[in-house]
Amino acid sequence: MSGAAGLELEQRLSEMRRRLHEQPEIAHEEYVTTATIRGWLLEAGIRIADYPLPTGVIAEVGGKRGGPIVAVRADIDALPIQEATGLPFASKRPGYMHACGHDFHTAAVLGAALLLKERESELAGTVRFLFQPAEEKASGAKLVIESGALEDVSAIFGLHNKPDLPVGTVGVKAGPIMAAADGFAVEVMGRGSHAASPEAGRDPIVSAAHIVTALQSIVSRDVSSLDSAVVSVTRFHAGTAWNVIPERAAFDGTIRTFDESVRARVLEKFERVVQGIAEAYGTPAAVKRIPGPPPVHNDADWAERVGRTAERLGLTVVEPRPSPAGEDFAFYLKRVPGAFFFLGTSGPHEWHHPAFDADERALPIAAKLLAAVAVDAIAGLAGEGAGR
Repeated sequence: MSGAAGLELEQRLSEMRRRLHEQPEIAHEEYVTTATIRGWLLEAGIRIADYPLPTGVIAEVGGKRGGPIVAVRADIDALPIQEATGLPFASKRPGYMHACGHDFHTAAVLGAALLLKERESELAGTVRFLFQPAEEKASGAKLVIESGALEDVSAIFGLHNKPDLPVGTVGVKAGPIMAAADGFAVEVMGRGSHAASPEAGRDPIVSAAHIVTALQSIVSRDVSSLDSAVVSVTRFHAGTAWNVIPERAAFDGTIRTFDESVRARVLEKFERVVQGIAEAYGTPAAVKRIPGPPPVHNDADWAERVGRTAERLGLTVVEPRPSPAGEDFAFYLKRVPGAFFFLGTSGPHEWHHPAFDADERALPIAAKLLAAVAVDAIAGLAGEGAGR
């Protein structure tokens, strides 16, 4: 791509990203975002595939009969966060913001689609672009899978901006790269009484406090030092008056793990700790599990191929530390082999911060890398098919 063409692509993707950034919509409400993406795709002559999704778009480039199909995914939803970036293209919707860079991801995948449309006749297969809703609710990938959009896909790829990596850097590794993200809500039922006569009741605060303390030992005593897990209680509520022992106490939080066997062990021990202490204090407890996505577990072969493609493009490839954040791209990788990778964006703040931003110089890099990964994957799959 010539310098002029490269500059034109960068400007176009920047315009797209900024328009998306100005109109953030949260999970399952991405109607304007969906219409905007559809408009850009149709304007470029890219065909829209017919899959039943209330929000989100599936599009395709290529289509050689009998050729392999690879998928490239972008998440399109925003977060209920008040923006504090001061950017000239800041959110125009109070209380909502693209604080995780999904606007960046969407513009990058649109860029890949535009680049591949220019060479559509050369493709030995099809690239299917999944503009997926509701990643932040960990439910959008399931909707895409249920629509049938993944049934004939041989490999799938996606990326996430990474503020702590410099522009021009790609972080990719085999195995887990993002964590399983499970939630929990616990209610401890006691018997209220006057605070001066605690023996007349059953204090749920004391019971819940002992439970919270004991939960901290799960990681240190039930998870190998060679593995990794996090158990965090993030909210605790009980009582309404200083002189009343309440009827109930409630707390909730999250569990993060990178291995399915560790995940199962931690969840099981969590339940035993809660119920055991609650029983000891005579305060029955109800545990509500909030299942999140499993770990994002990259196929070793596809992760290596992504790294080789990135190096061929002159990018710096590193093996990143796995992120304890969750990502519903994990559901795709349970169905289809592929790879999820990080792209450096030199951001001043981490994901979900009200002043989050991404360096737009990384946009054309992301678009070219995604396009190249898709082309290389099709070529590899077509070659493997010819050899069988």
